[in-house]
Amino acid sequence: MYKNQEIGKIGENLATKYLSGIGYKILERNFSCMQGEIDIVAHTGKELVLVEVKTRTSLCYGRPAEAVTAVKQKHIEKAAKYYVYKKHLEKEYIRYDIVEVYIDKNKYEINHIRQVM
Repeated sequence: MYKNQEIGKIGENLATKYLSGIGYKILERNFSCMQGEIDIVAHTGKELVLVEVKTRTSLCYGRPAEAVTAVKQKHIEKAAKYYVYKKHLEKEYIRYDIVEVYIDKNKYEINHIRQVM
């Protein structure tokens, strides 16, 4: 596994822990299909939340959320439509979030951005 993949996996683990800690029920992680990938699928009790996790150890290349480009958003939307169809969740209210994870040595910080798309 490459260093960036390892950092990404650490970030996803921290994001999952954070979301569970604020009461989200984690339904699935790393849902993948031909249309794209969804890092975390969760439910708040009221809505289905599809979460893109972006992890950085430095801001040299910008904020993590800036990496969720319009193209990436389209892939997430297509994957979300397939997920909803496959799981028969057509009646669910859906929200898209980004969780930014900043890692610096043994410390981390999370920024949860709700309803981004």
